[in-house]
Amino acid sequence: MNGALAELLTMTNAMLWQSFAVFLRVSALVSLLPAFGEQSVPARIKLGIAFAFTMVVAPAVVATTLSVKLDSIVWLTLTEILAGLALGIGIRLFVLALQTAGSIAAQSTSLAQILGGAVAEPVPAMGHILVMGGLALAVMTGLHVRVAELIIFSYEILPMGRLPSGADVAEWGVGQIRRAFSLAFTLAAPFVILSVLYNLALGVINKAMPQLMVAFVGAPVITAGGLMLLCLAAPLLIETWLNALNTFISNPLAPIP
Repeated sequence: MNGALAELLTMTNAMLWQSFAVFLRVSALVSLLPAFGEQSVPARIKLGIAFAFTMVVAPAVVATTLSVKLDSIVWLTLTEILAGLALGIGIRLFVLALQTAGSIAAQSTSLAQILGGAVAEPVPAMGHILVMGGLALAVMTGLHVRVAELIIFSYEILPMGRLPSGADVAEWGVGQIRRAFSLAFTLAAPFVILSVLYNLALGVINKAMPQLMVAFVGAPVITAGGLMLLCLAAPLLIETWLNALNTFISNPLAPIP
């Protein structure tokens, strides 16, 4: 009886130690995760989400070889939180790309100030619409499942208890930032093209009819055109963004085109 209890206690301690190690990485990732880690989500909900991901991921992760000591706890806390933050920032950059695309589109179509302060982050209405639509579509298509797969896969590229090279992390981070801004400009390209054509047409009209106040004629046109283009292009833009996000989640170390 005592032997069985001792064995059960040993197994319980090993499971708790393993869950604690996984929770460190998961909690850091969840704090930056799109949809689940937004500022509007209460801290208790985020904690519950982190516990749920931990219960899913922990059985699929190889147990750590570090013993339960103070120096091991400090080292594990440092390495796992850094690993979770790196992955979380990589995913969060895609939300930044969507916000940047919305800001570029709003500036191009003279809609940058409408409802600019209606959300926690000061983004134009177009950016807010694109972000909300992208996050909703990502969650509906199984973002939580892909994130769980990413966390499990992350232990192959970032082993537990090992600190990655600073040069490698810097190179990877610069590449992710470059991809985020490239994606943002790609998504906003239709609105930039519309703005260029609008200004060219406005210049030709002003040259042909100097007495006409083209601003009063052109302002409603660019506003209506921007809103119509948003309605038509938003599904394709969000789908393109979601494909890029899923590609990153499936392999964070894939070479950037």
